[in-house]
Amino acid sequence: MLAYIIRRLLLLIPTLLGITLVVFSVMAAAPGGISAQSLTGGLDMKPAERKALEDYYNKRYGLDDPAPVQYLRWLNNISPIGFELDDENDFGKFSFTKGSDLGQSFNYGRSVSELIKERLPITLLLNVITIPLVFIIAIVIGVKAATDRGGRFDVASSVSMLALWSIPSMLAGVLLIGFFANVQHWQWFPTAGLSERQALDMTFMPTGLSYLSVFKVFLGGSIGAAIMVSLALWHQKSIRVLIAALIGAAIGFAMSNAHPETLMLNQIFLPLLGAVTLALLAWTDFPIFRIGGLGLFGVGIGLTFAFNMISDPFVRGFLFDRLWHLVLPVITLSYGGFAFLAKLTRTSILENLQADYARTARAKGVSEDEVLWKHVFRNSLMPLITVTAGLLPGLISGALIVETIFSIDGMGKLAIEAVKGRDRELILSITLISGFLTLIGYLIADFLYTIVDPRVSYE
Repeated sequence: MLAYIIRRLLLLIPTLLGITLVVFSVMAAAPGGISAQSLTGGLDMKPAERKALEDYYNKRYGLDDPAPVQYLRWLNNISPIGFELDDENDFGKFSFTKGSDLGQSFNYGRSVSELIKERLPITLLLNVITIPLVFIIAIVIGVKAATDRGGRFDVASSVSMLALWSIPSMLAGVLLIGFFANVQHWQWFPTAGLSERQALDMTFMPTGLSYLSVFKVFLGGSIGAAIMVSLALWHQKSIRVLIAALIGAAIGFAMSNAHPETLMLNQIFLPLLGAVTLALLAWTDFPIFRIGGLGLFGVGIGLTFAFNMISDPFVRGFLFDRLWHLVLPVITLSYGGFAFLAKLTRTSILENLQADYARTARAKGVSEDEVLWKHVFRNSLMPLITVTAGLLPGLISGALIVETIFSIDGMGKLAIEAVKGRDRELILSITLISGFLTLIGYLIADFLYTIVDPRVSYE
């Protein structure tokens, strides 16, 4: 296995060279190519000023050289060993310690490495939160749907997942902003960015609450959770559903009174939506959804009452401000992913439940839970691992729509700006990073195959 990993790592170098060469060739062959004239074409400048700027671009980036020389110059810059460049941007002596340089951005006039250091953590933050959430929800729904094949949960989840998968993320993001960030409806979340300007001067954790107020908040959340969890554990389903529907209608009515401008939408739709949502949660026979869903509603209700009962000046702090800004982007980024993976998990589980080894285990007297979790589930992870291999490059481009809708300056938005501006250095650097993440993702998937399936060996 070690020899295989070393061999794959060595193959990264020629593969990345091929990827960047293809991208560079496409840019060079495009109408106008990458030249000083193309960079200054849209600028309203005098001829002398334009000529001076073109001369600067040619000298700084070597754009008047043939395309092969430009590509070799870029390779020399990003390589830690190679030829040093003099003040005239010409090749000098060979050095083993010259270091790596991603170059300067045409559009921003800044170092590409600085731009990536600013944007990459933002995109990583979005995906580090989203990816575990997607897989947890998908596995829970997929396993339950497979074990309840043809049942009410299976039908309901299949319809719901298909509906979620069919909704474009750009439409979902706009609707979330329109309803949950609009002053005419429920201004619960901000419309753009990852933090308020004032948050930079705040402390990291919330401040301003006295010990008594903290106790009230904790007590309110605990009581709300205890009441709703007790309701979720009520054995008489009809009474449980009725009480949950009444609570949901009351919550919707309170929400409608907060913003009475749109009377028809608020006074009718919100109580009906709240009643149906909580009634469905109380109706389901899946304990995880019923207890977890109603418990979260209880915590929210309890915290709302508690915060209305305290008078201390509350400062949410940088952490809560960042989490507050992340809610809508994470929802927009995750719902389509877990809808697709839930269907994939269900299909894989059903296929393995009918396999010969599962029937043999049942014939030996193994319980159904052991068959599911010790035998079937492990083999069903293979399709999920295959899909996971493509997630790492998705860290760069997958959040593009979300970053655009919510005005978040991440890597996806940076890539689009680089393509629009024909920013050669930035495009090649992003391509290099994306290609590296793609190949590392495939390598991780190959390694996970050996853990999940002992029959897979690379010796």
